Amino acid sequence: MRTFLTALYFSNRRLVLYCAIGLCGASLDFLIYSGLVMWDVVHYQIANAIGYASGTAFTFTLNALFNFKTRDWLPLRFLSFCGVAFLGWTTSAATLYIVIDCFAWNKYLAKLAPIITVVLVQYNLNRLISFRKSRAIPTD
Repeated sequence: MRTFLTALYFSNRRLVLYCAIGLCGASLDFLIYSGLVMWDVVHYQIANAIGYASGTAFTFTLNALFNFKTRDWLPLRFLSFCGVAFLGWTTSAATLYIVIDCFAWNKYLAKLAPIITVVLVQYNLNRLISFRKSRAIPTD
């Protein structure tokens, strides 16, 4: 059993680490979102955008340094990562609108609804686009 789990981990190491880093980023996102909503500072959609942007910047940094170990073309990779994150954020915003405004879910529980779909889509897009190994040598 231990050999199977070890093999499973190593064959999916990047996904496992991506999820662990994502959990940290999602926690930061959720804490910021919850604080802004709880203190009624801004509308829940604006709180979602602020939390999501914070989590995105945090997870990009950790993924670039520790998971995908890329140091080249960081501004371009960050732009790509943000583009992928924007797709995740639109999914999150649409889901929040549907479950909060249409179905009257709790604002805090609603934030958890889109997580699995967003994680899987973003992981694959970031793996294939944002953090792919470059063939060209950077000139800077």
